[in-house]
Amino acid sequence: MNAAISAAPTPAGVHVRPLPAFRDNYIWLLEREGHAVVVDPGDAAPVLNALAEQDLTLDAIVVTHHHADHVGGVTALVAAHGAPVYGPQRCPFPGIDHRLAQDDHVTLLGLDFTVLDVPGHTLDHIAYWSPALQAVFCGDTLFAGGCGRVFEGTPAQMHASLARLAALPETTAVYCAHEYTSANLAFARAVEPGNAALQQRSAHCAELRAQGLPTVPSLMGLERATNPFLRCAEPAVRAAASAQLAAAPGAAQAPAFAAADADAVAVFAAVRAWKDNFRA
Repeated sequence: MNAAISAAPTPAGVHVRPLPAFRDNYIWLLEREGHAVVVDPGDAAPVLNALAEQDLTLDAIVVTHHHADHVGGVTALVAAHGAPVYGPQRCPFPGIDHRLAQDDHVTLLGLDFTVLDVPGHTLDHIAYWSPALQAVFCGDTLFAGGCGRVFEGTPAQMHASLARLAALPETTAVYCAHEYTSANLAFARAVEPGNAALQQRSAHCAELRAQGLPTVPSLMGLERATNPFLRCAEPAVRAAASAQLAAAPGAAQAPAFAAADADAVAVFAAVRAWKDNFRA
């Protein structure tokens, strides 16, 4: 993948570009008039290289949750640039200078970001929403075409977190932290094989990956139309979850997910468990 990929400036005049790290991580670099903010720097090296190449001043380091592939480069970046670190109130990572929770605000590159609590993947997970950028930086909670595994929280927490993100405007750019889109869309097609928007998205994703290009950011409207984890109220998703559970060894009968008043959290839990064991 081309580490020099650059994005067009947003309406707020901020350039946002991905810095590939490890096997499939994205560290997001926001740049405006020679100043930069970096989101989830699991590795310091690509950030240090980008800052040096563009002669940027690092104003802040932003963290969504405590996993090592999101905070592993923080200490080295602070040592090199002295930038303050913003992160979750409940984050066990000790290097957070400014601890944030739901509805807190932080100013980055002159723009206001609202903090959203989005636990589930981890209990400390937060996201950063900027109305001016029309962008949300959501770490490992919402992925393009998917969502993070529920490691520390509960399905109810994760479902509520995804609903909070899905309530953002449909034009919101979704900046997630991994290039998982191809695998996510393969699963989404298994859940909703008749979804025409999903078929179109899959074809476009394949074209991007064939050119070595990122499939992210996506748009919230596209996620609502194609991401099964945001579509647990849709009849096709409920039916697929019921059929999957009914086919499981030892299943007595399918749960009543087909009903219009089906428990959305239970549907989400079934779809997430299906994805955990899915092989395309």
